Amino acid sequence: MIEVVAGVLTQPDGRVLACRRAPGRSAAGQWEFPGGKVEPGESAEEALRRELREELSLDVVIGEPIDRSVTRVGGIAIDLATYRVPWFGPGPTSSTDHDELRWLSPTDLGSRRWATPDLPTVRVLTDGPATA
Repeated sequence: MIEVVAGVLTQPDGRVLACRRAPGRSAAGQWEFPGGKVEPGESAEEALRRELREELSLDVVIGEPIDRSVTRVGGIAIDLATYRVPWFGPGPTSSTDHDELRWLSPTDLGSRRWATPDLPTVRVLTDGPATA
């Protein structure tokens, strides 16, 4: 199992940052929320701050958790925890892992081809949390 974190950068108007994986990378052409693997000894929040600094050159404050789901991709189980990251201003213009960055309203999220691990978070953002 691989432990991964991702940030849902959220503008005051509700739009969120979606990132398309660059050619030559795993899941190339699919959309995801930025983040990456949790390294040994890191908390999820520490890993997310580090990953967003490395990928997008951003220093962020981590907000509340959105979702945590385990998804199988091929033979690998990916444990993805997503967190809301409040963002004010224009946001990043480039990424080390992505070839396109877009601010999307929650209603537009379904128009993209998302990487499998990100789909539970997309559902929460578009439909709201599941109720038992």
